Amino acid sequence: MRGLVDATAEEVVALAVERHHPNLVLACSFQKEESVLIDMLMSIEPSARVFTIDTGVLFPETYETWRKIEDRYGLHVEVMDATPPNGTPWSASNCCGQRKVDALDRALAGTDAWITGIRHEQSVTRADAEKVEFQSERGVWKFNPLVDWSEADIWRYVHKHDLPYHPLHDQGYASIGCAPCTLPGNGREGRWAGQEKTECGLHV
Repeated sequence: MRGLVDATAEEVVALAVERHHPNLVLACSFQKEESVLIDMLMSIEPSARVFTIDTGVLFPETYETWRKIEDRYGLHVEVMDATPPNGTPWSASNCCGQRKVDALDRALAGTDAWITGIRHEQSVTRADAEKVEFQSERGVWKFNPLVDWSEADIWRYVHKHDLPYHPLHDQGYASIGCAPCTLPGNGREGRWAGQEKTECGLHV
């Protein structure tokens, strides 16, 4: 393989599989980036693991996309539960933060590496991400195959391969999280609308 800086997304996914499968997982929030990554991953290793973090307040369209992706690839997406405990009413403070981080930690337990859909142009907090990073605090490798892809690159791949994708993208939602605190917007400006948050803790 060429140097990682020049490696294609498919090559980065293949490298992750070669080095770390079956101790490898792909983090999926059913956004367009994951539509691309799941397609690449399943073409290389159909038995690879994919997980999602379910807060219990995802958009109905998210669950719809989830079903379509599972049907397309014969895939079972593993669920990490991040719903509030003991019937506690939902709030941003008891959902998007430690609950999701704890769910991620459970998903990564026993793994060597994970694949994410983060891209440089999504936000300033992701501008310095690399295609392959070692997260010393978790002791795992993190693969970001699409880190240098543009929005146009993502959509070009989605339409070329006729992939299922989240329908809210067609309604102005560039980034999609939980229904109570996500609004339409470019990049990640619609996430945690009206709050100062820019990340939920999974990528910081």
